[in-house]
Amino acid sequence: MSFVELSLICLVALVGPLLAARRNWHLPLVLGELLAGVIVGRSLLGWVNADNETLKFLADMGFALMMFVSGTHVPVRDKTIRAAIGKGALRVVVTAVVAIALGVAVALLFASANAPLYAVLMASSSAALVLPIIESLKFKGTSVLELTAQVAFADVAAIVALPLAIDPAHAGPKAIGAFTVAVGAVVVWWLLRSVEASGARHRLHTFSENRKFALELRIQLTVLFALAGLALAFNVSIMLAGFAFGLAVSAVGEPRRLARQLFALNDGFLGPVFFVWLGSSIDLRQLGGHPQMILLGVLLGAGAVVAHAASRLTGLPLPFAAASAAQLGVPVAAATIGRSLGVLAPGEDAAMLLGALVTIGATTAAASLAARRPPANTQVGDDAPPEAPSGGTGAPHQKPAPGA
Repeated sequence: MSFVELSLICLVALVGPLLAARRNWHLPLVLGELLAGVIVGRSLLGWVNADNETLKFLADMGFALMMFVSGTHVPVRDKTIRAAIGKGALRVVVTAVVAIALGVAVALLFASANAPLYAVLMASSSAALVLPIIESLKFKGTSVLELTAQVAFADVAAIVALPLAIDPAHAGPKAIGAFTVAVGAVVVWWLLRSVEASGARHRLHTFSENRKFALELRIQLTVLFALAGLALAFNVSIMLAGFAFGLAVSAVGEPRRLARQLFALNDGFLGPVFFVWLGSSIDLRQLGGHPQMILLGVLLGAGAVVAHAASRLTGLPLPFAAASAAQLGVPVAAATIGRSLGVLAPGEDAAMLLGALVTIGATTAAASLAARRPPANTQVGDDAPPEAPSGGTGAPHQKPAPGA
């Protein structure tokens, strides 16, 4: 990978801010970055090689950091989150039940044996897509907390369930790996809390600020990448490592100074690189040789939206319910694993990615509608109460975190 290609990626990623600049459009920042990736990637121009190992590594860094920042935005110490966790888990179950029924129906329609895989795809959510959209549109309120919990549960559950649906022989080791990463995050939380209680974190913060050493950021990134390495060692998604570590930091408290530093690194560089890479990795040209797979992709995407919209029955506003359907990481993983195992029909992997694009479009439309007409108990943008310093990540100001 050359600096010219990296410069091109940073340049086309500016499509995100350009589309999101018009406030009355209410378009999420990540939409433009994904579309730019599709245009310059393998689907159209081919200027960006998504298979480049250096680019993939940068994208993985962005994914891990993005999920960490998303985790820090979950107000773990807020009493209202407890009720949100319960409702989020309930809605994941409701969505899964509907997704199973729709997955079986689609599999029967196409005479496919992949009903379990279709069900997992329809039930999955992408925290890497939904949470940045929520953040970019500055949604606040009880429904947002519940949506955050639901998306996090659905994403983790889909990551764990995918091997069972498509590669049952290796499902057990991956489940053990997910548990190991979770235990690692709990250990980190305990260490952070102990350092905070002893006052060592405050002394480190003062020393780092006076000497301009950025020790807080360095230590957080060290822990984040260590947990990501642990996840990869067990063939578990780094999404789980990043999000779990973010929750651990949120449970203790994230300092404002660190929030601003993470905002610059994530939103200014690694996050856009990740979304451009993600868009460039999609190859929609495969659908041209298998027209029936276009219908399959549309049905998978529409089925996911319907399954998630069922959360309306449990009290979640319909725009937020539909917005939770966004997916991409799980379909990409399913397509990659399915191709390597030879369990997919020709063009079926491209159909899964088309279905993911359908959900992204639905999520964007639903989020824009919610921004124009906020549901009850929801504030948007400038109407939301200030919870973070200007230039920060938008996370509530909490007691400074140790090791930050």
